[in-house]
Amino acid sequence: MTALRSLKGVGYDVDQLRREFPILGQQVNGKPLAYLDNGASTQRPQSVLAAVNHYETHLHANVHRGVHTLSQLATDAFEGARERVRRFLNAASTREIVFTRGTTEAINLVAQSWGRSNLGPDDEIIVSALEHHANLVPWQMAAAATGARLRVVPIDEHGQLRLGAFLELLNDRTRLVAMTHVSNALGTVVPIERVIDAAHHVGVPVLIDGAQAVAHLPVDVRALGCDFYCFSGHKLYGPTGIGVLYGRAELLDAMPPWQGGGDMIRTVTFERSTWNDLPYKFEAGTPNMSGAIGLAAAMDFLEALGIEHAAAHEHELLNAATAALMRIPGVHIHGTAADKAAVLSFTLKGVHPHDLGTILDHEGVAIRAGHHCAMPLMELLGLPATARASFACYNTMAEVEQLDAAVRKAVEVFH
Repeated sequence: MTALRSLKGVGYDVDQLRREFPILGQQVNGKPLAYLDNGASTQRPQSVLAAVNHYETHLHANVHRGVHTLSQLATDAFEGARERVRRFLNAASTREIVFTRGTTEAINLVAQSWGRSNLGPDDEIIVSALEHHANLVPWQMAAAATGARLRVVPIDEHGQLRLGAFLELLNDRTRLVAMTHVSNALGTVVPIERVIDAAHHVGVPVLIDGAQAVAHLPVDVRALGCDFYCFSGHKLYGPTGIGVLYGRAELLDAMPPWQGGGDMIRTVTFERSTWNDLPYKFEAGTPNMSGAIGLAAAMDFLEALGIEHAAAHEHELLNAATAALMRIPGVHIHGTAADKAAVLSFTLKGVHPHDLGTILDHEGVAIRAGHHCAMPLMELLGLPATARASFACYNTMAEVEQLDAAVRKAVEVFH
């Protein structure tokens, strides 16, 4: 992390930063790689890879169960990672930090445990039109099992939440608000503080899907006042297969386990079992120790860099890319919210986004083309899919120019 520490106070040196990411130096189809698919998964810096490698080569043993030295060292590292996550979110206690496989599993945990315990016929769950399938399908499943129903907050022509419509949907049947912090498909930053305040005013808990937010916005769960917050490591410069559910301790305490097995129990007989303390009650089986340690290293990386500096850099790239693509005939930008993260979703008239993505790949530009796991939103927009460029701390203006040139190349090919 020496290189990163030297960035403080001397400006944002993206060329120096990129040296932490060897994967970015390669060529694709004979062209320099411009990796602009960060909304799907960010690349990992050397410090994260080194932390995972050190665990695998020096510390690996099963945690919580062994009396031997290696198991105790692994347990200390794993629980140290939990404390690192607690500090990153400013949670009140590590009891409120549950490790999961990712955002999807975290939301499913709440839907199956809290949802099935608290929802009944005609109860309502409020979601938004911006939701990723991960914050929609689990609630559909919970609603089908309990007789509850979903209510959807609409968006305006810019992709912004219609806050007035949300306030009108809140009523005495509302049991939960489950909403994204940042739209993965459009980049819209939802005014989540106002959502939480309004919901809490009528006694309704709030779950936030923070998968697209944590790498771009400071998140303080106590300042937000949210009841649940979920995110994935692989969108935060960390490993895949690791994620976090933050939940207020009093809510988690009252929730039943959703999976059974080792480490989530206190006692087991053939007749019955009793449950472990938080957070272990929700962590059945051997956890992803190396993933948690890598996630902690990713948080160290991002905080050393300065999340506010990274966000400012990403917004410069977003503004430049938006201006460049808007000058190309036939390009239409989808999602023009006043408050946006560094996500640029667009279409080229007469060209399917998958074909556009293929041409861009030939030019070395990696973007995402598809419905972005937001099919209801695409249907609302009247689109089968969009092309999506999403920026991270290590992207450059040269890559924006490469994107611009690649889209212009697609215009030549198809038109």
